[in-house]
Amino acid sequence: MPIAPDHLFSPLQQRSITLPNRIVVSPMCQYSAVDGLASEWHLVHLGSRAVGGAGVVMTEATAVSPEGRITPGDLGIWSDGHISALSRITGFIKANGSVPAIQLAHAGRKASMARSWETTRPVPPSQGGWTNVVAPSAEPFSPDYPVPHALDRSGMNIVLADFTAAAHRAAAAGFLLAEVHAAHGYLAHQFLSPLSNLRTDEYGGSLANRAKFPLEIIRAVRSAFPSHLPVWVRVSATDWVNGGLSIDDTVEFARLVKAEGVDLLDVSSGGNDLRQQVPLGSGYQVAFADRIRRETGLSTGAVGLITEPAQADQIIRSGQADVVLLARELLRDPYWPLRAADALHQPASWPVQYERAARGKVERRHPLDLPLATEN
Repeated sequence: MPIAPDHLFSPLQQRSITLPNRIVVSPMCQYSAVDGLASEWHLVHLGSRAVGGAGVVMTEATAVSPEGRITPGDLGIWSDGHISALSRITGFIKANGSVPAIQLAHAGRKASMARSWETTRPVPPSQGGWTNVVAPSAEPFSPDYPVPHALDRSGMNIVLADFTAAAHRAAAAGFLLAEVHAAHGYLAHQFLSPLSNLRTDEYGGSLANRAKFPLEIIRAVRSAFPSHLPVWVRVSATDWVNGGLSIDDTVEFARLVKAEGVDLLDVSSGGNDLRQQVPLGSGYQVAFADRIRRETGLSTGAVGLITEPAQADQIIRSGQADVVLLARELLRDPYWPLRAADALHQPASWPVQYERAARGKVERRHPLDLPLATEN
């Protein structure tokens, strides 16, 4: 008897945990923390996506060090003082049936900047910024960004220690999945791309050399995070710039990542050079996840303008990726996974507090029941 293909609501085993479905909340920066501490905003923002039925709820890029933040408002995990507030969030996510995940990140040369809704500018120390911005080379992202200090071996060792400590804290805070951010022009991506890595030592030049430090970061996180729990890596498959990182490079990097025990490659693109020419369109990055999965055997995640249930379901059914990651669509509708289940005729477990309204049931179960919000 033929085996039915996986679909959007098939569970997925990753080491000792089971994702209840293939829908993942993509990391989305909120720039709403103070000193890196998670607040009520983060609890509601992430918790509502768990209530909405996503299989995995992932934090925004969470800085492994103060100088690794994009802005002073970034979430952080560089001290034990961050664990308690994050534990409250992971507990809520688990209680609502989702897998809590954390993206561990270092911004590199894109650090110490104003929040996204403010004017693009470096933030000076007098306003909460910092001067110790680092990168593989002393090349700024653009004239509007700080000129970074090129990391030496001592500085690289500090970064590795920060990722290691952050992975330990992530486990202590109750996260069941950790992702290393190696995309969108942040530190690990800066090392991978020839557009930002101009080094002439063993960490520059060939792809094998440019990949060395990102692999050291991944190795550090995989070693520090519990071995029975999965580690993912987010990559930019291409820089969308001639002479930059290409999908051919990323396929090769995926093979190296797989050898380090990584469980899934989360495949995005761009973010490292203002000259990028991105052909935006529905599912425009899915082909990258598909190719990496086919050529390396590594599980992949597809992301980028995935908005419709049938579209997401087809990506999984056709074997183009193992999970889909949604960002803006889940900002517009935290309950997209539950609506998708209804649209695809799959079982959906609405919270009991919402179920009658969600399913349009207006019958009264008790004479004292108040009218539902939908009964106008």
